[in-house]
Amino acid sequence: MKSRMLATISLAGGMLCGSLGAIATGSVASAADDARTAPRFAEKAGAALAKRKGATAVRFAEQAVALAPRDAAYRALLGRAYLAAGRFGSAAQALTDTLALDPADGRSALNLALAQIATGDWFAARGTLTAHAERIVPADHGLALALAGDPSGGMAMLADAARDPAATATVRQNLALVLALNGRWIEARAVAAVDMAPDHVDRRLGEWAEFARPGTAAQQVAALLGVTPVADRGQPLQLALAPEPSTPVAAVAWKEAMPAAPSSLALVAPPGTVPPAPSSAAVTGPTGIGPVLVEPSASPAIATGVHFAPYRAIVQALPAVPVRLAAPRAAPAPPVTGSYFVQLGAYPDVASARDGWHRVRRGNARLTNLSPQGVQATVRGVRYYRLSVGGFTRNEALQLCRDLRNRSTRCFVRNHVGERLASWARPIRMASR
Repeated sequence: MKSRMLATISLAGGMLCGSLGAIATGSVASAADDARTAPRFAEKAGAALAKRKGATAVRFAEQAVALAPRDAAYRALLGRAYLAAGRFGSAAQALTDTLALDPADGRSALNLALAQIATGDWFAARGTLTAHAERIVPADHGLALALAGDPSGGMAMLADAARDPAATATVRQNLALVLALNGRWIEARAVAAVDMAPDHVDRRLGEWAEFARPGTAAQQVAALLGVTPVADRGQPLQLALAPEPSTPVAAVAWKEAMPAAPSSLALVAPPGTVPPAPSSAAVTGPTGIGPVLVEPSASPAIATGVHFAPYRAIVQALPAVPVRLAAPRAAPAPPVTGSYFVQLGAYPDVASARDGWHRVRRGNARLTNLSPQGVQATVRGVRYYRLSVGGFTRNEALQLCRDLRNRSTRCFVRNHVGERLASWARPIRMASR
């Protein structure tokens, strides 16, 4: 069909009137083909992102954008692909175009700010964060603001968010990191310890110390995203966002059908042809958690932290404890009591902890016959209720925490620190004292 379109144009000088209908029909058919093909490329790009194959995702996302240049979701997908490939300059271009098409896309605004930070344009990054503040969650906004050269502002924002009764472990871990970036290491340690096992806190602080001294801005953002920065020549010029055409289709068909010099015909490319993308080095980032990048959505959404999660060594995710599993047993052994506990969360009060317990217990059969326990802790003047189950040997606790993580429940193993049976709980299995 594409070769037929070229043939129609080449014959326009000799049979202008007879070819106008064919040209218009061919244009409509080509548009229909593009509408069917672009989603396939986008789907392939999303699948590549899920496998952390940034360069492959870029190739498919560029083809999707070439076929549907005014689709904001495809351009957002392209921006995320560039980030995953470590091409921060190209990401900034693609995400700027995304926001031109969809100013309400908070997730793309956050990604654009990260790309601008990586290219050293801190002023533009702070402007992006300010312009889209209502659509970026404070946990991500505060951390990005700190990385954009305003660590005090980021710390204040995260401190306010951490005081919210609904504050999550992610908020507290980001606050701890920003405290570290401000040189307030004692406070950073105290906040990090709310959601982490004590033996992991020193290791995490060491990682943060290294993170606070990057060689370049690009290296810091790359560490945050878990990618490898590469030399970037920018987004292909052919993919730049052009003004929306206002000329009627029929007029375009007439213009294309007008006789032209033979040399101009050589410049005509088949509709849907994708210009070659600039070559880049292979991307080999760390493999941490599963995909933080999700399928594109055409509807505006508040940014949700999708891009801070991949780099577990730096922020947010709780550390996984290596476990060597014992061989399966034919029947469960009698419970053995001990002094190890599995912490399930830190809550602002007992009522919130009770609600959290009921939520996590419904989704985990392993907790059915266990009693919730807790202990109060105060960090930087803020009181927390640390919810846990315990009375295990170390191996029991590690096995339980691993099972819970497999069901997407955050946890970590620690020693007894004064837990007592939760006031709302019916005694089932008590912790060993």
